[in-house]
Amino acid sequence: MSETTAGTGSLAAAALGAALFSSKAIFIKLAYLEKSDAALMLALRMMMSLPFFLAVGLYALYLQRRAGRPYPSRRIVFLACINGFIGYYVAAYLDFAGLTFITAQLERLVLFTYPVFVMLLGWLFFKGRVTLRGLIGAAITYSGLALIFSNGISADGWNAVIGTILVLGAALAFALYQLLAKNLISTLGSTLFTSIAMSSAGVASLIHYGIVSHGVGPALSWHYIMLVAGCAFFATVLPSFLVNAGLGRITPQASSMISTISPLVTIIMAMIFLGEVFTFIDAIGTALIIIGVGFYAWSDARAQKAPAT
Repeated sequence: MSETTAGTGSLAAAALGAALFSSKAIFIKLAYLEKSDAALMLALRMMMSLPFFLAVGLYALYLQRRAGRPYPSRRIVFLACINGFIGYYVAAYLDFAGLTFITAQLERLVLFTYPVFVMLLGWLFFKGRVTLRGLIGAAITYSGLALIFSNGISADGWNAVIGTILVLGAALAFALYQLLAKNLISTLGSTLFTSIAMSSAGVASLIHYGIVSHGVGPALSWHYIMLVAGCAFFATVLPSFLVNAGLGRITPQASSMISTISPLVTIIMAMIFLGEVFTFIDAIGTALIIIGVGFYAWSDARAQKAPAT
């Protein structure tokens, strides 16, 4: 296979993965039409995806042992579990809860701003740098979000406020996960780390639902179960492998450009499958958010690529 063909395949895998991730909110909103329960939806989604991640994790361990490398230490595994709890349980639950209040379009756009939190948390706690370009990107991003939010609050009132706060909390938790994951991924490898992180989040989700439901599960229709299964496989398991396969072979610049398709795909799907309205103000706000995040990601990738002087 030529480098051009391999590069095209990697770009296609990453783009398809980003598009599939974008379908998550659509599956959730469709399921909420039948039963609006964030804890139940999250627990079932994680329960259905858990076997895939466990199998992949065990295979990754097998490959490590066959290569003569030792098993990871308990401390590293524990830290990966804690990070998974933050990134795939706390962030996911806040996101799912937010979707009970706001549209799929607004949810995706709010969540899409997490790189700004990465920049700010990195500066506050991880000795990261805040650059002028980063601040410009953040200003553009949140001006767009403010525009969409003002439009949403006029239509949905306090629901827009509560939902936006919850999803902003999800973006903050996911940003912290991203910052903490870097060293763990370099130690464990992306496949094993993802397996451990997702598995710990799955266990936490099941414990959470067991507590709030007092161990009694509701009667569920096949339609609801199929929607959750679709969310688990098509919006969780499959895109995680596609994105990992693609991002390992493409540049950070290409990665940042691909990420900008995520809110666009969600907007189109929400209009088709949920009948959500997309106004002119929403279009302007969306453009500002995509430009702001894209500018920040592009400038950050350039800064990392630039040689030290």
